[in-house]
Amino acid sequence: MASVSSESLAKALEFLEPKLALASIELPKELFAVLEVLDANAGLRRALTDPARGNADKAGLLAQLLRGKVSADAEDTVAQLASTRWSSERDISDALETLAVTAVAAVAEQQDGASGLNKLEQDLFSFIEVVRGNHELQRALDDAQAPVEAKRALALKLVPNASQTSQVLISQAVSNPRGLKPAALVGRFVELVAKRQQRWIASVTSSIELSEAQLSRLESGLNKLYGRQLKLNTTTDPSLVGGLVVKVGDEVVDASVASRVAELRRALAS
Repeated sequence: MASVSSESLAKALEFLEPKLALASIELPKELFAVLEVLDANAGLRRALTDPARGNADKAGLLAQLLRGKVSADAEDTVAQLASTRWSSERDISDALETLAVTAVAAVAEQQDGASGLNKLEQDLFSFIEVVRGNHELQRALDDAQAPVEAKRALALKLVPNASQTSQVLISQAVSNPRGLKPAALVGRFVELVAKRQQRWIASVTSSIELSEAQLSRLESGLNKLYGRQLKLNTTTDPSLVGGLVVKVGDEVVDASVASRVAELRRALAS
């Protein structure tokens, strides 16, 4: 995805995040339904990615298409996508898919924290392993002539204890593989789930090894700050001189001596 589209996707993810705290599984289902419409309608994709078309015009088009058929959150999320620039028509569809999978992962997270995300990831891996190890299954799931419902039912039988969130993603990969083989698309979903899992891991780098008491205080403080039970991954780097660097998801807190010295040098040089 080109830089312009990557920036637009980042904005869309930031827009979506506050809606995920209370989202039900219906939100990603609605986003996937809109994705299917986008994939089937090149004219609509062109209209929504046309830089010469105003945002109000695009919002009106979406309202006409979606109002009363999906929730306000789903409509607003798609409108946010349409309000930004995209390098290609395909990119807006790929971005919507990313948002939908992220919403599924957030629902799993909401239901059972890190364990919910782990279960989702394990179910998806199980599907991939079963399908890739059986050529007959691959042919059955790839058969464009077979009824979608039959393929979906077959796919769900392959992971009998799959969670509700896992079932949504497996069903999506089989019913709308978007030019990929279902197992390959599920593999892409796994990558997005793994990214969500990083929100539950605090990577801590210190200049010296921290004591158990220090780790306990740090863990307690980080859990309070982020509002969830984080897992600490610790490493040492003597070049930091002192202090800590903490990374949780995409957020980095650099409280190292080396960082402060570098800032001082930049200030003196300016």
